Amino acid sequence: MAVLMAAIPPHERPRERLLARGAEALTERELLALILRNGTQGVSALDLAAELLADYGSLSALAAARPEELAARTGVGPAKAAAVVAAFQLGRRADHGEEPAVLRSPADVARIAHRELGGARRERVLVLVCDGTNRLRRTITVSEGSVDRSLVPVREILNAVLRHDGRAFALAHNHPSGNPDPSNADRRATEDIKAAATVAGLRFLGHVIVTDHDWQSVS
Repeated sequence: MAVLMAAIPPHERPRERLLARGAEALTERELLALILRNGTQGVSALDLAAELLADYGSLSALAAARPEELAARTGVGPAKAAAVVAAFQLGRRADHGEEPAVLRSPADVARIAHRELGGARRERVLVLVCDGTNRLRRTITVSEGSVDRSLVPVREILNAVLRHDGRAFALAHNHPSGNPDPSNADRRATEDIKAAATVAGLRFLGHVIVTDHDWQSVS
């Protein structure tokens, strides 16, 4: 049974609890309800938040949802979808801002890729653009494929690195199937990227495949 916000005592509402006790005191459902701000007819923001978390199965899966996907859901729409996606993106940028990551190994690439791709249900190709000391400058999604196939556009990847003044870069993509083993196509794409990077005068730092709980280096 839906519980409207007006039926909740003022001191127990998410906004008032956050102001009185801090954000740490709120559940994921309550924090998400604050981002949504309001629900829809007969459904409160708390109920809508609970539905989203239940449907996606986890907060990380919800964080990977595309804005158009969220906007198409009943009770969400473009404004709420944009707010949710923006909130998760701010969180990612705040993580980056604490201490710029340095990519010293495939494990470093996998750690960043897990943060960006965890929970995604379609394959995405992520470029990690670095400066001359392998310090991460920016992460860019350059393509998104079907559930079991992604495209690795060599020219677009190199353009993304050069456009952001990168001197080195790594590549990552996810396997929604849960199997991190590289396919023959993954290995061929990696060799193509490595050769193109050499021609462009860029250092290629490697390619990893991630799943929600595992990863594997292709190169």
